[in-house]
Amino acid sequence: MANTVVVGAMWGDESKGKLIDFLAHDKHVVVRWGGGSNAGHTVVVDDQEYKLHLIPAGILHPETLCVVADGVVLDPASFVGEIEHLQGRGVSCENLKVSGNAHVVLPYHRLLDELEEKRKGGRALGTTGRGIGPAYQDKAARIGIRVREFVDPAQFSDRLAEVLDYKNELLTKVYGVPALRADEMLEQLSPHADKLRPYVDDTALRVAYAAKSGKNVLFEGAQATLLDIDLGTYPYVTSSHPSAGGACIGTGLGPTQIDQIIAVSKSYSTRVGAGAFPTEQANEIGDRIRERGLEYGTTTGRPRRCGWLDGVALRYSALVNGLTDLYLGHMDVLCGFDEVKFATAYTLDGHTITDFPSDQARLCRCRPVYQTLPGWAEDVSGIREYGQLPGNARRFVETVEAHVGVPITTVSVGRRRDQTIFREA
Repeated sequence: MANTVVVGAMWGDESKGKLIDFLAHDKHVVVRWGGGSNAGHTVVVDDQEYKLHLIPAGILHPETLCVVADGVVLDPASFVGEIEHLQGRGVSCENLKVSGNAHVVLPYHRLLDELEEKRKGGRALGTTGRGIGPAYQDKAARIGIRVREFVDPAQFSDRLAEVLDYKNELLTKVYGVPALRADEMLEQLSPHADKLRPYVDDTALRVAYAAKSGKNVLFEGAQATLLDIDLGTYPYVTSSHPSAGGACIGTGLGPTQIDQIIAVSKSYSTRVGAGAFPTEQANEIGDRIRERGLEYGTTTGRPRRCGWLDGVALRYSALVNGLTDLYLGHMDVLCGFDEVKFATAYTLDGHTITDFPSDQARLCRCRPVYQTLPGWAEDVSGIREYGQLPGNARRFVETVEAHVGVPITTVSVGRRRDQTIFREA
């Protein structure tokens, strides 16, 4: 039995959802520990595609308990809409539980997110506009509203009136927009509270008892390591802890109970929004990767910035997460390139460095030092055994593995669940 954490290796969008869905078949519990509806996990089973934002990717396994834990900020409308969409496609959500301690994203969070991005103009962070940052701000300021308060009509009415007194001062006097009305918001949100109420539970105890009793628990990360508010490329980060330590912070699980930490990386790098991106290819190479890899946001539809795989960032991720395994995906996207590149160092102000600088000002001045490898023309999407991959594809995998210092135990050659290759390290 093992408790496994899955994280994104770099800036997100690495197809964590596919791996989580794949691993969930023998897990008793799948737990989403942080983030909000700004995350997007796409799972493809046979010819069916599922886009998930708040509900754990294990939901397609009806025997697996799926938990939205304390560290998540939950948009009730988005969550209820996701449940109804899944149920409409024949997916049961009876195996779903939501922490009463999770905080809710309310309409004023979304409004403030949009207004603040607009105010910043050219300095905007490139958020999804889903209200995630403002919701975490309220949580840290201890004025947030929790799920258990939201589903209690009397408590929610009192808390909303209290918080709106402050929010309306901010909206009218700082941003110059009309005040929000509590009665209108209550009318809008009460149907969502009614639908959410049956799912609310004390999930911290459920997860802790499951882990202690020897059940397999899978911890599902949202976003990725370089978007961690402490460890990432600040300020172009999210407002939570998507690195491996967040699995403990967001669920209540003790760190001694984690057995395996897997990071998911593409065979190239992508980033959404603003911020430094040393290996970005703002050219025909990046365009080719984007179109072949369908690199458009699950949540926003925004085109992703694309470039060669950044081994400096990947090794940093391995270090701060304490990785035991690496999953290397999207190998099929690189088919047909005459050569592929892999950044093994940076030059910074005339000096070569091999450690990743999380300081934004220094990272902006970094230029990649590449190792160039021969590409492979063969289509790998139908291959299911590592030894059958083209020699140059295996060479690429083994070069990345040697550089990062973490075994690559899984390789992906397509979007579907079955396009997954387990490899002996």
